[in-house]
Amino acid sequence: MIYKAAQIEKYLKHGDTTVKVFVVYGSNEGLAAEYVKKLTATICPDLYDPFCAVYLNCGDIISDPGLLFSEYTSRSLMGGRRVIVVKDADNNLTKHLKTMLDGPQSDTLVIVSSASLNKKSSLVSLGESRDDMAVIACYEDRDEDVFATVRSLMSENDMTIGNEALQLLCARLSNDRKSNLSEIDKLITYMGDKKNISAEDVRAVIADQSSSNSEDVCYFTAGGYSEKSQAAFQRLLNEGDEPIGVVRSLTYHFNKILTCLAAMEKGETLDKAMFKLVPRIIFYRESSFKRQVSLWSKDRVFAVLELLYKCERDCKTTNMPVNEIVSYTLMQISSAAAKAAAVGGR
Repeated sequence: MIYKAAQIEKYLKHGDTTVKVFVVYGSNEGLAAEYVKKLTATICPDLYDPFCAVYLNCGDIISDPGLLFSEYTSRSLMGGRRVIVVKDADNNLTKHLKTMLDGPQSDTLVIVSSASLNKKSSLVSLGESRDDMAVIACYEDRDEDVFATVRSLMSENDMTIGNEALQLLCARLSNDRKSNLSEIDKLITYMGDKKNISAEDVRAVIADQSSSNSEDVCYFTAGGYSEKSQAAFQRLLNEGDEPIGVVRSLTYHFNKILTCLAAMEKGETLDKAMFKLVPRIIFYRESSFKRQVSLWSKDRVFAVLELLYKCERDCKTTNMPVNEIVSYTLMQISSAAAKAAAVGGR
């Protein structure tokens, strides 16, 4: 079965003995490591207790499958459940896990982790198809995840951080949990006995680690920052993103602006209109989004949506280079936003 965030939290609080194996996979190694640690702690609070926690490499199991079966059926000398953590798993482990689960029953929990597995891997497919297995996908953190990570670590270390510093820190962090944990730890170490983090502290310690994403392109383009829009778009292309995906993200972004404009026509405040958006605008994007709403009128948003529709159609029906079509469209929109900003918006 596939485990989503709510199911994971429920398991961490209450457990579920029907789940015998967790498969934790995905490119976000920091998030995967965090889940492995938390899942292990549900069985063994002391992660390195030799009586109830066993750590194996996938290669060792492939060389000697009996090692996994032996550990799975063994009982703790101190009583209670045991946990087996298998690192760097690959598809060669699939048949051994299936044989293990179809054999003698055990209350031992097995946690399998790997950054190399993906949705199509046989090990992931096995986990999705069985009720006694749970699959957790760990991909890049969203803005909300970055914010939640920062707030959690600040609370754990009895630190406080002002709104300006929090916005700056979140904006400078990347979408990789492992990297972010390291950067935040570096900041906390830098603070020493000081407990309140300022924007100056963040600037002194944290370099801009943020990787480009489609939201960057949307905000730069709709805000009139042509050079930044083009640079963010190029970074996305370099990272393997599809240009059409950027067009669709921008269409979604302008539809959010249109939704707010429509609500304001009915007498609602911009803050109230933004509050109703699903998902909500992440807090450190709010000021930029408000500025964009002030730049674009309903008629001009409709014109942009028509332009984006034409862009996507041209990408699919002409022989022109798709990257150049999208790049030119981004330039048209950002130039229009810059002109609107120069004359004071709508």
